[in-house]
Amino acid sequence: MAYFFLALSMSLVGSYVALSKPLVAALPVFLLAWLRFGVGILAMPHWLKTPQDELPMTTNTKKLVFLESFFGNFLFTLCMLYGIGLTSAVSAGVIMASIPAVIAVLSWFFLGEKINRRIVMGIACVALGTLLFTISNTALFLHSDLKSASIQTYAHAFWGNLLIFGAVVCEATYAVIGKKLTATLSPKRITALINLWGFALMTPMGLYVAWTFEFASVAFNIWILLIFYALAASVGSVWLWMTGLKSIPAAKAGVFTVMLPISTASVGVLFLDETLSLLQCVAFGICLLGVVMATHSGSEATEEIKGD
Repeated sequence: MAYFFLALSMSLVGSYVALSKPLVAALPVFLLAWLRFGVGILAMPHWLKTPQDELPMTTNTKKLVFLESFFGNFLFTLCMLYGIGLTSAVSAGVIMASIPAVIAVLSWFFLGEKINRRIVMGIACVALGTLLFTISNTALFLHSDLKSASIQTYAHAFWGNLLIFGAVVCEATYAVIGKKLTATLSPKRITALINLWGFALMTPMGLYVAWTFEFASVAFNIWILLIFYALAASVGSVWLWMTGLKSIPAAKAGVFTVMLPISTASVGVLFLDETLSLLQCVAFGICLLGVVMATHSGSEATEEIKGD
């Protein structure tokens, strides 16, 4: 069941990463992020209550809760929303295939976990796959008849892909910190607390943008999509991930982030009229091979991430 929760969580993340593209086109990023956390608060106020069997939070735990929200909610949301507005959902999916490898690197750097040869080879595969995908985009640029428009589009895609990789680093940080938090807090409490922090961090800019925004200009279907996005991003995916992570080592859980790029690219192709070239498919396959190599050995080498 824990495996199922982890896979479903990352599938939800991948789907809302892709579906957030039309949301970004209709709503300013800070307003969209603020509304997302606001809907989350309305959906789970009862989860903020401290369970009777939970010990009072230490200063270190409070810091970890803030950092979990800052990286996993605040920065991830900004990088993802701005990035997906400049690049394609397919590109985002390929770049996000590097999440397990980045988790392995952060675990080694911050938690002292060992990275063996298979993990290094896996990271190299992910880098190669991402490079091939970039080359495929460059080839499209060179064969375009509209050079000036292509230069602008290519520049936007470059910054969009860079922001998506920033979201990858934030997601990996979220996974490492989340494992520590599940040792002291329940998944529901973690979900509600980090959403509350996310709302607080977004409120200043959210209110500023909302003051002059024409809400009546937004189509009804965009509001429906916003509700799905908010419930999936702030409630469902976080609770599912923390529930699964509570009983599964973080290194082993990292393999399930493969569902994120797969669902992102799938939604882009099925619902957003995006396409995959043969070279992009090969790049995607190499990235997924790197995911398996980077996480399989890590899950064997490390049975548990231990906090200080």
